[in-house]
Amino acid sequence: MTAAEILKRLESLGSTANVSGMERFGIVTASSFGISTPVLKQIAREVKKQANDHHALALELWETANYEARAIAFLIDDPKKVSPEQMESWAADFDNWATVDGTCCYLFCRTPHAYEKAFEWPTRDEEFVKRAAFSLMAYLAVHDKRADDEMLAAFLPIIEKHSNDDRNFVRKAVNWALRQIGKRSLYLNKLASEAAERIKLQNTKPAKWIASDALRELRSEKVLERLGKKV
Repeated sequence: MTAAEILKRLESLGSTANVSGMERFGIVTASSFGISTPVLKQIAREVKKQANDHHALALELWETANYEARAIAFLIDDPKKVSPEQMESWAADFDNWATVDGTCCYLFCRTPHAYEKAFEWPTRDEEFVKRAAFSLMAYLAVHDKRADDEMLAAFLPIIEKHSNDDRNFVRKAVNWALRQIGKRSLYLNKLASEAAERIKLQNTKPAKWIASDALRELRSEKVLERLGKKV
């Protein structure tokens, strides 16, 4: 199955109504057919069974600049073959939050370079690259079961530092990373809650929202009870 064949199939499944629906959820991109995530995942499973070189095909699909083709790309690519250069190249192409989060969830957080980029990208000016940094932190907290608490705690000072970014897609990702780290263990819950209290003292609109929203969840009975059971 070639990239051209996949793109043709995706086009045949498109829906202009779905494209409009995506835009209402803030997913605005130059090229999209409007295909639901479950359908894309099913196609990706089929492609994985048929393709010989998933990595090469993923690179071709990404270069089409089509939203759905890029989703197939991050769903089929081999994390072990992803280089830092590829991560930089793809990050430079990020143009919407859904592609950012999908790429970080299904591919980037599973690469050997995930922590490197999570520490590096917060300093970037581009909104979606910076979002990717905190999306990576959130997904590492969820998916990297081998990470000890100290590895994830190292993200907290960075989260504090960048909690004054008032861009919508950045501040939401900062908040998300803080909450996911704080839900990993009781120890990290304590550290994340303390970080949130310091963030609140920054007294800016984004910082106050990030802190208040995070503390509401981190100190909830449901979260604390679940973490207590893990101990």
